[in-house]
Amino acid sequence: MESRKRVLVTGASRGIGRAVMRRLASDGYRVTGLARKAPEDLAENEEFFCIDLADLDATRALVTELAAEQPFFGLVNNAAMAPTTSLDDCSIADMTDAAVLSMYAPLVLTQVVVSGMRRMKEGRIVNLSSRAALGKVNRTAYSASKAGIIGMSRTFALELAEHNITVNVIAPGPIATELFRSASPPDHPRTKALMQAVPLQRVGEPEECAGTLVFLASPSMSGYITGQIIHINGGQ
Repeated sequence: MESRKRVLVTGASRGIGRAVMRRLASDGYRVTGLARKAPEDLAENEEFFCIDLADLDATRALVTELAAEQPFFGLVNNAAMAPTTSLDDCSIADMTDAAVLSMYAPLVLTQVVVSGMRRMKEGRIVNLSSRAALGKVNRTAYSASKAGIIGMSRTFALELAEHNITVNVIAPGPIATELFRSASPPDHPRTKALMQAVPLQRVGEPEECAGTLVFLASPSMSGYITGQIIHINGGQ
Protein backbone atom coordinates (compact mmCIF):
# COMPACT_ATOMS: atom_id res chain seq x y z
CA MET A 1 0.00 0.00 0.00
CA GLU A 2 1.59 3.27 -1.07
CA SER A 3 -0.16 5.83 1.19
CA ARG A 4 -3.13 8.14 1.27
CA LYS A 5 -1.72 10.24 -1.53
CA ARG A 6 -4.49 12.07 -3.35
CA VAL A 7 -5.34 11.45 -7.01
CA LEU A 8 -7.85 13.31 -9.18
CA VAL A 9 -9.61 11.30 -11.92
CA THR A 10 -11.85 12.83 -14.59
CA GLY A 11 -14.58 10.99 -16.43
CA ALA A 12 -14.72 8.76 -13.37
CA SER A 13 -18.37 7.72 -13.54
CA ARG A 14 -17.97 4.90 -16.08
CA GLY A 15 -15.63 2.99 -18.36
CA ILE A 16 -11.87 3.35 -17.90
CA GLY A 17 -12.24 6.25 -15.47
CA ARG A 18 -14.50 4.22 -13.18
CA ALA A 19 -12.12 1.24 -13.26
CA VAL A 20 -9.19 3.53 -12.49
CA MET A 21 -10.98 5.14 -9.57
CA ARG A 22 -11.90 1.78 -8.04
CA ARG A 23 -8.39 0.41 -8.45
CA LEU A 24 -6.68 3.45 -6.99
CA ALA A 25 -9.04 3.48 -4.02
CA SER A 26 -8.46 -0.23 -3.39
CA ASP A 27 -4.70 0.40 -3.49
CA GLY A 28 -4.96 2.96 -0.70
CA TYR A 29 -5.01 6.27 -2.53
CA ARG A 30 -7.41 9.04 -1.63
CA VAL A 31 -9.30 9.27 -4.91
CA THR A 32 -11.41 12.21 -6.05
CA GLY A 33 -13.58 11.66 -9.12
CA LEU A 34 -15.10 14.24 -11.45
CA ALA A 35 -17.88 13.76 -14.00
CA ARG A 36 -21.31 15.14 -14.83
CA LYS A 37 -23.02 12.31 -12.95
CA ALA A 38 -21.85 10.26 -9.98
CA PRO A 39 -21.63 6.48 -10.45
CA GLU A 40 -24.37 4.46 -8.81
CA ASP A 41 -21.84 2.13 -7.18
CA LEU A 42 -19.78 4.83 -5.46
CA ALA A 43 -17.96 3.31 -2.47
CA GLU A 44 -17.38 4.85 0.94
CA ASN A 45 -13.66 5.25 0.26
CA GLU A 46 -14.28 7.25 -2.94
CA GLU A 47 -15.16 10.94 -3.10
CA PHE A 48 -16.96 12.39 -6.08
CA PHE A 49 -17.96 15.81 -7.37
CA CYS A 50 -20.41 16.35 -10.20
CA ILE A 51 -19.33 18.95 -12.73
CA ASP A 52 -19.42 19.56 -16.46
CA LEU A 53 -15.73 19.63 -17.40
CA ALA A 54 -16.63 21.59 -20.52
CA ASP A 55 -17.33 24.51 -18.18
CA LEU A 56 -13.69 25.41 -17.80
CA ASP A 57 -14.18 28.27 -15.34
CA ALA A 58 -16.28 26.15 -12.99
CA THR A 59 -13.79 23.29 -13.32
CA ARG A 60 -10.88 25.52 -12.42
CA ALA A 61 -12.74 26.96 -9.43
CA LEU A 62 -13.75 23.57 -8.06
CA VAL A 63 -10.34 21.94 -8.38
CA THR A 64 -8.60 25.01 -6.95
CA GLU A 65 -10.83 24.67 -3.89
CA LEU A 66 -10.13 20.93 -3.60
CA ALA A 67 -6.38 21.37 -3.99
CA ALA A 68 -6.34 24.01 -1.26
CA GLU A 69 -7.67 21.41 1.17
CA GLN A 70 -5.03 18.81 0.21
CA PRO A 71 -2.73 18.94 -2.81
CA PHE A 72 -3.00 16.26 -5.44
CA PHE A 73 -0.15 13.83 -5.95
CA GLY A 74 -1.76 12.44 -9.10
CA LEU A 75 -3.96 13.58 -11.97
CA VAL A 76 -5.66 11.31 -14.48
CA ASN A 77 -7.18 13.18 -17.44
CA ASN A 78 -9.57 10.57 -18.80
CA ALA A 79 -12.76 12.40 -19.80
CA ALA A 80 -13.46 12.51 -23.54
CA MET A 81 -16.16 12.51 -26.18
CA ALA A 82 -16.01 11.04 -29.66
CA PRO A 83 -18.01 12.60 -32.50
CA THR A 84 -18.51 9.94 -35.18
CA THR A 85 -18.85 12.18 -38.20
CA SER A 86 -17.25 11.59 -41.58
CA LEU A 87 -14.79 14.02 -43.12
CA ASP A 88 -17.59 15.69 -45.11
CA ASP A 89 -19.85 16.04 -42.09
CA CYS A 90 -17.29 16.97 -39.44
CA SER A 91 -18.03 20.46 -38.13
CA ILE A 92 -16.07 23.07 -36.23
CA ALA A 93 -18.43 22.39 -33.33
CA ASP A 94 -17.38 18.71 -33.39
CA MET A 95 -13.73 19.73 -33.32
CA THR A 96 -14.32 22.14 -30.45
CA ASP A 97 -16.37 19.69 -28.38
CA ALA A 98 -13.68 17.02 -28.64
CA ALA A 99 -10.87 19.47 -27.93
CA VAL A 100 -12.55 20.93 -24.84
CA LEU A 101 -12.63 17.59 -23.03
CA SER A 102 -9.43 16.03 -24.36
CA MET A 103 -7.19 19.11 -24.44
CA TYR A 104 -8.59 22.25 -22.84
CA ALA A 105 -9.86 20.66 -19.61
CA PRO A 106 -6.61 18.71 -19.10
CA LEU A 107 -4.68 21.95 -19.56
CA VAL A 108 -6.78 23.74 -16.93
CA LEU A 109 -6.60 20.84 -14.48
CA THR A 110 -2.86 20.44 -14.89
CA GLN A 111 -2.30 24.15 -14.34
CA VAL A 112 -4.24 23.94 -11.08
CA VAL A 113 -2.66 20.82 -9.58
CA VAL A 114 0.99 21.34 -10.53
CA SER A 115 1.49 24.11 -7.99
CA GLY A 116 0.86 21.63 -5.19
CA MET A 117 3.00 19.00 -6.89
CA ARG A 118 5.86 21.47 -7.16
CA ARG A 119 5.62 22.20 -3.43
CA MET A 120 5.65 18.47 -2.65
CA LYS A 121 8.44 17.95 -5.19
CA GLU A 122 6.65 14.96 -6.65
CA GLY A 123 3.67 14.17 -8.84
CA ARG A 124 2.22 11.80 -11.42
CA ILE A 125 0.11 12.93 -14.37
CA VAL A 126 -1.39 10.36 -16.74
CA ASN A 127 -3.34 11.53 -19.78
CA LEU A 128 -5.59 9.27 -21.83
CA SER A 129 -5.11 9.32 -25.58
CA SER A 130 -6.24 6.62 -28.00
CA ARG A 131 -5.03 4.43 -30.84
CA ALA A 132 -7.31 6.66 -32.90
CA ALA A 133 -4.64 9.37 -32.61
CA LEU A 134 -2.96 7.48 -35.46
CA GLY A 135 -6.12 7.86 -37.55
CA LYS A 136 -9.54 6.25 -37.62
CA VAL A 137 -12.43 6.42 -40.08
CA ASN A 138 -15.19 8.87 -39.04
CA ARG A 139 -13.17 10.18 -36.09
CA THR A 140 -11.58 13.39 -37.38
CA ALA A 141 -12.38 15.45 -34.27
CA TYR A 142 -11.64 12.64 -31.81
CA SER A 143 -8.38 11.66 -33.53
CA ALA A 144 -7.20 15.27 -33.61
CA SER A 145 -7.90 15.82 -29.92
CA LYS A 146 -6.24 12.54 -28.91
CA ALA A 147 -3.17 13.37 -31.00
CA GLY A 148 -3.14 16.80 -29.38
CA ILE A 149 -2.97 15.44 -25.82
CA ILE A 150 0.12 13.43 -26.80
CA GLY A 151 1.98 16.55 -27.87
CA MET A 152 0.81 18.41 -24.77
CA SER A 153 1.92 15.57 -22.50
CA ARG A 154 5.40 15.39 -23.95
CA THR A 155 5.77 19.13 -23.51
CA PHE A 156 4.48 18.97 -19.92
CA ALA A 157 6.94 16.16 -19.21
CA LEU A 158 9.86 18.32 -20.32
CA GLU A 159 8.74 21.34 -18.31
CA LEU A 160 7.91 19.46 -15.12
CA ALA A 161 10.76 16.94 -14.93
CA GLU A 162 12.92 19.21 -12.77
CA HIS A 163 10.18 19.12 -10.12
CA ASN A 164 10.07 15.29 -10.02
CA ILE A 165 6.68 15.32 -11.75
CA THR A 166 6.21 12.70 -14.46
CA VAL A 167 3.74 12.96 -17.32
CA ASN A 168 2.82 9.92 -19.40
CA VAL A 169 0.12 8.85 -21.84
CA ILE A 170 -1.98 5.71 -22.08
CA ALA A 171 -3.36 5.12 -25.57
CA PRO A 172 -6.00 2.37 -25.50
CA GLY A 173 -7.28 0.55 -28.52
CA PRO A 174 -10.76 -1.00 -28.46
CA ILE A 175 -11.82 -1.23 -24.81
CA ALA A 176 -15.21 -2.50 -23.62
CA THR A 177 -16.56 0.84 -22.40
CA GLU A 178 -19.95 2.43 -22.89
CA LEU A 179 -18.37 4.91 -25.32
CA PHE A 180 -16.89 2.13 -27.45
CA ARG A 181 -20.11 0.11 -27.51
CA SER A 182 -22.19 3.10 -28.58
CA ALA A 183 -19.76 4.07 -31.34
CA SER A 184 -18.97 0.52 -32.51
CA PRO A 185 -22.03 -1.79 -32.57
CA PRO A 186 -20.80 -5.42 -32.55
CA ASP A 187 -22.70 -6.37 -35.73
CA HIS A 188 -21.45 -3.43 -37.78
CA PRO A 189 -19.07 -4.48 -40.59
CA ARG A 190 -16.55 -1.86 -39.50
CA THR A 191 -16.53 -3.22 -35.94
CA LYS A 192 -16.03 -6.76 -37.22
CA ALA A 193 -13.13 -5.58 -39.37
CA LEU A 194 -11.65 -3.84 -36.33
CA MET A 195 -11.75 -7.05 -34.32
CA GLN A 196 -10.02 -8.92 -37.12
CA ALA A 197 -7.21 -6.37 -36.98
CA VAL A 198 -6.53 -7.04 -33.29
CA PRO A 199 -3.97 -9.88 -32.95
CA LEU A 200 -5.36 -10.92 -29.56
CA GLN A 201 -8.81 -11.16 -31.19
CA ARG A 202 -10.74 -9.49 -28.40
CA VAL A 203 -11.72 -6.16 -26.91
CA GLY A 204 -9.74 -5.01 -23.88
CA GLU A 205 -11.25 -4.48 -20.45
CA PRO A 206 -11.20 -1.18 -18.52
CA GLU A 207 -9.44 -2.93 -15.65
CA GLU A 208 -6.48 -3.69 -17.92
CA CYS A 209 -6.01 0.03 -18.50
CA ALA A 210 -6.42 0.69 -14.79
CA GLY A 211 -3.59 -1.70 -13.94
CA THR A 212 -1.18 0.11 -16.25
CA LEU A 213 -2.27 3.46 -14.91
CA VAL A 214 -1.69 2.41 -11.31
CA PHE A 215 1.86 1.44 -12.30
CA LEU A 216 2.45 4.87 -13.85
CA ALA A 217 0.97 6.58 -10.78
CA SER A 218 3.14 4.69 -8.33
CA PRO A 219 5.55 6.79 -6.25
CA SER A 220 8.08 3.94 -6.26
CA MET A 221 7.70 1.87 -9.46
CA SER A 222 7.68 4.39 -12.32
CA GLY A 223 9.58 7.48 -11.25
CA TYR A 224 12.06 7.20 -14.13
CA ILE A 225 9.36 6.99 -16.81
CA THR A 226 8.13 10.26 -18.28
CA GLY A 227 7.03 11.60 -21.65
CA GLN A 228 6.07 8.11 -22.84
CA ILE A 229 3.06 6.64 -24.64
CA ILE A 230 1.90 3.18 -23.62
CA HIS A 231 -0.39 1.51 -26.14
CA ILE A 232 -2.96 -0.94 -24.75
CA ASN A 233 -4.49 -2.37 -27.89
CA GLY A 234 -4.02 -6.14 -28.10
CA GLY A 235 -1.18 -5.69 -30.58
CA GLN A 236 -3.30 -3.72 -33.07
